[in-house]
Amino acid sequence: MPVIFLSAALPVSGPLRAAELSGKYPRTELSNSFVVMKLFLPDPVNGSYRATRFDWSGIISGLQYKGHEYFSAWQENTDPFCHEALTGPVEGYEKPGLGYAEARPGEGFIRIGIGILEKEDEKEYQCFKTYKIINHGVWAVEQGTDWIEFTHTLASSFGYAYVYTKRIELKNDEPGFKLIHTLKNTGRKHIETDQFNHNFFTIDDQPTGPDFTIRFPWICRTENNLNGLATLDQNTLRFLESLSGGKSIWMELNGYGRDAADHQVEVFNRKTGAGVRVRGEQPLHKAVFWARETTACPELYTWISVPPGQEQTWTSDYILFLNENESSLYQNN
Repeated sequence: MPVIFLSAALPVSGPLRAAELSGKYPRTELSNSFVVMKLFLPDPVNGSYRATRFDWSGIISGLQYKGHEYFSAWQENTDPFCHEALTGPVEGYEKPGLGYAEARPGEGFIRIGIGILEKEDEKEYQCFKTYKIINHGVWAVEQGTDWIEFTHTLASSFGYAYVYTKRIELKNDEPGFKLIHTLKNTGRKHIETDQFNHNFFTIDDQPTGPDFTIRFPWICRTENNLNGLATLDQNTLRFLESLSGGKSIWMELNGYGRDAADHQVEVFNRKTGAGVRVRGEQPLHKAVFWARETTACPELYTWISVPPGQEQTWTSDYILFLNENESSLYQNN
């Protein structure tokens, strides 16, 4: 079980160097009798992603199950400092950041899973901007054959500090995996934020369009204009045409309740027969859907509230299936 410690001040060495030599960026692989999962590793010097929008841990570059692919490159941009140049079920924290509102230009604020960023002279936080990172914190990575655990430790001079752990476990009873998060507040200020997963599904590299259905366990509503590209039919989002030629769609979804059972979504492609179900164990805080031709992205949010000295744990469960009859959210409507 190799342990890899990374910090901004240390060069890449040991087992990480061997991983780096196998490709452009530090990476590793998990597998069991069901799936093979490829991941990029967090690294402030050589990592595949060094921007400041998304959490650096758990970036899945490939997930194969019975010849089907669920995560792959959805755009040609591979600039490590681009806010969205990454793959897999990447996660982020939607609020501007811990301490952003109080910080003056030139002072620091925290993005969880990234580090302490320097606030610029601006009217408001810009999520698509890549900010200067003042302090990367320290990453530790521990791994087995079918699991990996990332730990990010960070402290600041302005009251916020944490130990953040993300563990990915391949499921041994069915095809899929779990993302298990723990955020321990080691500072003196209360941590409150909303966490979401952008997902970036690229099922079998099929173009987003009528072959895809997106299902939820609740009747969906939106106030956003779908521009004739899609329709909401009870619990199902259906595409009316391909999102080719630069088309995209974005909507905030309503209709869910406060029961954790509503924290679910399924993405299914009729042409290849591959689907994935995502379930959270906490109540759904917010739901958004975004798509373009190369990726479909249901984004489910969890509210995080951790007083000093306490911790919060939340889990996302991913189940892979290859037949629409295996869809637990299927409705013949």
